[in-house]
Amino acid sequence: MPDQSFLDWPFLDDTHRLVAAEAEDWAASFLRGGHDDETDVDAACISLARRMGEAGLLRHCLPEDGQLEVRSLCLLREILARHDPLADFVFAMQGLGTGPIQLFGTVEQKARFLPPVRSGAALAAFALSEPDAGSDVAAIAMTASRTNEGWRLDGLKTWISNGGIAAHYVVFARTGEAPGTRGLSAFVVPADTPGLTIAERIDIIAPHPLATLRFDNCVVPDEALLGAPGQGFKIAMATLDVFRPTVGAAALGMARRAFDEAVSRAKERVMFGKPLADMPITQAKIADMATQIDAAALLVYRAAWARDRVGGRITKEAAMAKMVATESAQSVIDSAVQIFGGLGVRKGNIVEQLYRDVRALRIYEGATEVQQMIIGRAVLAE
Repeated sequence: MPDQSFLDWPFLDDTHRLVAAEAEDWAASFLRGGHDDETDVDAACISLARRMGEAGLLRHCLPEDGQLEVRSLCLLREILARHDPLADFVFAMQGLGTGPIQLFGTVEQKARFLPPVRSGAALAAFALSEPDAGSDVAAIAMTASRTNEGWRLDGLKTWISNGGIAAHYVVFARTGEAPGTRGLSAFVVPADTPGLTIAERIDIIAPHPLATLRFDNCVVPDEALLGAPGQGFKIAMATLDVFRPTVGAAALGMARRAFDEAVSRAKERVMFGKPLADMPITQAKIADMATQIDAAALLVYRAAWARDRVGGRITKEAAMAKMVATESAQSVIDSAVQIFGGLGVRKGNIVEQLYRDVRALRIYEGATEVQQMIIGRAVLAE
C-alpha cells in the first residue's frame, strides 16, 4: 500500500480524503497498471473517458457549479497516474480541454460543450502549441480574421493532445488587437468544422494521441469566440494556473509508484549474499527518493491550497510545483531503474514504462526552463 500520510496534511480536509478513497476504489477496479506499445491508444482513451464519466469521476474536472477545486484535481491525477499514466492523461485532458470554457465561456457555450465531456461521451482538446510557438506563446502565428460569417482561422497547431479523437478544440489564434500576447484570442472549434483537418498523427516514446492540426479557411461563427477579442493570453494563462499544479501531481503519482516498486525490489534482490536493501548505498538512494517525493508533494498541495483558499493568480506557486515535482519524479524513476538493474530497462517492466511516461511532463505546459523564468521574474517583481 503506498504512503498516504500526506492525506492528513493541513492542506487537505475530509472532503479530499473521500475524493482520494473514491479514486483509489475506481482505479483498483478498472485500471490494470498501464498499456503497452501495441495498445490501440485512441480506443483506450475513448474507453477510459467513458468509464470515468459513468463513474462520475469527471465531475471533478467539470463541476456542475463551475468551481474548479484544484486540490481534488491534484489528488485524482496523482492516484490515476500511480495506477496508469494513460488514465491520468485522459482525465487531465477532459479538464484542460474544457477549462477555458468553464472559466470564460458563455452560458450557451457551457451548455453545448461541457455535458458531453463530463459524461465521457466526448473528448476535449487544448490547441495552443505551434511548430514555432510552444512555451513562447507570443510567437503564435495562426491567424483569425473577421468575415461576414464570423471568424476565419488559418494556420497550424501541433503537439495537440487528443488530436484526431477530440470532439472540440479550444484554439488560440492571432487576431491582432495589439502586438505579442495582447493580440491573441481563443475560440471553441468543433472537430467537424470544414477547413479543419488532421495533418499528421505524432508518435512519441510513451504512446498518446497527439496530432498536428491544419486550419485552412476554417470559418467559425461569432459564438465560437471565448471571452473578448484580445483575451486569449489571459484565458490560456488562467487555465494553466489551474492545471499546472496538477501536472506536478501526476508526476508525483508516477514517482510514488516507482518508489514503491524500487523498495520492494531492493528487499527481494540479493547481491553479494544479502538483500540490496541492506546496503548503505541503497539506503542512501532510497532516502533521497523519499525526500524528493515529500518535497514535491508539499509544493504541489501548497499551490493547490493557495488556488482554492487564497484565490487569485498562483503563477509562481504553480510553476514551483510543476518544476520541482516533474524534475524530482524523473530523478526518482531513474533511481528505481538503477535499483532494478537490467530488468529496469526491459520493455514492459513498470519502471521502464514510467521512465518513458514521465519524460514529457518536464516539457508540456511549460518546460522546466520556462518555469525557472516564471519563478525568477515573479520573485524579482516582488
